[in-house]
Amino acid sequence: MFLRSMDNKKIYLTKEGLQELKKEYEQLTTTKRPDVLARVTQARSMGDLSENAEYVAAREELSFIDGRIDELEEILKQAVIIDGNGKGTKTIKLGSKVILATKGKKEAFMVVGEWEADPKEKKISHESPLGKALIGKKVGEKAEVEAPAGKLAYTIVSVS
Repeated sequence: MFLRSMDNKKIYLTKEGLQELKKEYEQLTTTKRPDVLARVTQARSMGDLSENAEYVAAREELSFIDGRIDELEEILKQAVIIDGNGKGTKTIKLGSKVILATKGKKEAFMVVGEWEADPKEKKISHESPLGKALIGKKVGEKAEVEAPAGKLAYTIVSVS
């Protein structure tokens, strides 16, 4: 099972990421689950469960919500807050905001734990190929990443 593989693994989150997960957990446990549970109860009272599509749909949704609640509980138990205050250090670590230059363009990224990674928001996991290549590097150094299109080289412009 998925949760078993998470045993004793640290899950790195920013303060904001932790708050988002806590908010989702709160919403699931206090609002969504009770609503779906009420739908299951109401659908159950409609008679023959084998032909009751509303009952089947509500049970599936309840099962999904319960699974997500279990997953969030495990994540929250093992969460380690990333100290985003990298002041005084110019070495890339979890929580660092970096500006990289490649092929004449500059791009900004934030290095986060795998649960917060979101490429659309320029949040990259420390476990991703680019994240692994960046960790421990300093301004002026280069990081190379193997990509489907070939090797990409990045120059670290700034770290904060």
